[in-house]
Amino acid sequence: MRDFSDRINVRDADRDVEITSIDACVVEGNFEWNLIKVETDAGVTGIGESYRGGGIPELVEYTNRFLVGENPLDVERLVRYVFQEMSGHGGTTGKVVTAASGIEVALLDAAGKILGLPVYQLLGSKYRDEVRLYCDCHAGEAYAVEDGATAYADAEAYSPEAYAAEAARVVDMGFSALKFDLDLPADNENDPYNGRLTNAAIREKREIVEAVRSEIGYDVDLAFDCHWDYSVESAKRLAYELEEFDLMWLEDLVPPENMDAQKEVTKATRTPVATGENRFRVFELSDLIYDHGVDVVTPDPTTVGGLHETMRIADRAEENYMPMSPHNVCSPVGTMACVHLGAATPNFDLLEYHALEVDWWDDLLVRDEPLIDEGRIAVPEEPGLGIELDMDVVDEHLLEGTTGF
Repeated sequence: MRDFSDRINVRDADRDVEITSIDACVVEGNFEWNLIKVETDAGVTGIGESYRGGGIPELVEYTNRFLVGENPLDVERLVRYVFQEMSGHGGTTGKVVTAASGIEVALLDAAGKILGLPVYQLLGSKYRDEVRLYCDCHAGEAYAVEDGATAYADAEAYSPEAYAAEAARVVDMGFSALKFDLDLPADNENDPYNGRLTNAAIREKREIVEAVRSEIGYDVDLAFDCHWDYSVESAKRLAYELEEFDLMWLEDLVPPENMDAQKEVTKATRTPVATGENRFRVFELSDLIYDHGVDVVTPDPTTVGGLHETMRIADRAEENYMPMSPHNVCSPVGTMACVHLGAATPNFDLLEYHALEVDWWDDLLVRDEPLIDEGRIAVPEEPGLGIELDMDVVDEHLLEGTTGF
């Protein structure tokens, strides 16, 4: 029998490319954005992004030990290689998967540039020319981030009037879908640990939702995020109380670890329920989808394992006639990766935009026009992600005490 093991990477000379280095840096926007760079011996550089937070640059740096010399066109194989090689570092879940997600985006960008194809084409198809966004408005005032932690706004920012005013402002910008945070500091006044909402807390949330609906009407899609704060009974009571407001969804009502609890909440209300951002790889979402424990699935592509892994989740959701709306708190880099994903995924619905308060968001890219137009982003036709980083802006906004590419 002939041995073909030494021919696994044999290909034409113009596709015989090697990775020469992988690097990461942290840009401080409204979150800490982990940007990834893959260099190749073809003179092509790919850029990507992993979900926010600490530890990612060190994990990315570690992958140089085994990814240098590999062909960047073998995108899916290399992501699996990361999982396998770093299995002893928690490689099937957690930060390793998050780091691999950003590396995968950078590999796709590099592969697209090498092959002369946009990333959506590498993912298989094109279903739409633009992607609609929903704007995450936080509460009635955007939260700040200080030393990596959330700095909550003053109490008046959580008034129904503040929510309504912010909704009107963002709709005037051209967005036709909004999301607000509905978990409030006052939720913890009765007891900060048991997850139970008082009747007064539920009435306060109802007043907020009612004020926003009265301001923007029912032609604007409206969702609320609860950040996995509540007990099952409180989640059911809240969802029931808000049914009349025709919400796009209520998101992350209960903690993510117990799927049976999630299913109980979803099946108890006609308010659509969304979840998914805290799970890793398709295996952690499959049962939830097949058992209809969620109405709208919201994986984060820069957390869950990358664009291909997100498409596997979308496939399972499509089998169950379920839309997918990815979680996204990224810079323009990760956002554009999600735009290509949206172009290539039939049951894709909306994409989160979560950087309204970053007035230099567009400056991070070399381009003449704003990325977002009337609440939508056009799918690029240029090779790769179709974007170029402005390295001067990257360097200007590096996380204090860190270095750039």
